Amino acid sequence: MGIGKDGHLPWHLPSEFQFFVKNVTTVSRPGRMNVVVWGKKCWYSNPEWLFPMANVLHVVLSTTLRTVPDNAHFLCQDFDSAVHLATSPPLSDLVETIWVAGGTRVYKEGLMHPWCDLVYLTDVMGDFDCDVFFPEFDRDVFKVQERFPGVSSEIQEENSIKYKFQVYKKEICDAGETLD
Repeated sequence: MGIGKDGHLPWHLPSEFQFFVKNVTTVSRPGRMNVVVWGKKCWYSNPEWLFPMANVLHVVLSTTLRTVPDNAHFLCQDFDSAVHLATSPPLSDLVETIWVAGGTRVYKEGLMHPWCDLVYLTDVMGDFDCDVFFPEFDRDVFKVQERFPGVSSEIQEENSIKYKFQVYKKEICDAGETLD
């Protein structure tokens, strides 16, 4: 479940990265936007050429930064503040989806949020030296989907590295409660 090493991805998978960008920039109607929530270290690990992204408002989480980083739109101290920002006027009429781009703490907070209903996870099939890891999550609550629209379930290979896209969906009981 490694996701990083020394501030970078430990693998080079351009097609997988393009899949990420395609997903976070896709909206259902012109004029709508998605919010991507980044931890500070994750934000600064990205190349500047990545920005700006079409249809995306970037929120960086930090308790130490005092100004919004270059190419970001908002700065929040915690995940709940980012969700509140995206779901309150004036953004609430504009924002379609909130995506979480990492790192570990931001993923963990996102997974615990009651509105988190999908987890897009790339299973990179190899041994890599990592110092940052995706948090454990309850796979009795989030169930892998064998088929999901727009997501290939086939094993892919790039740069001699095999990987597979997976989507986990939160299972809901009839009463609207999540499974415990």
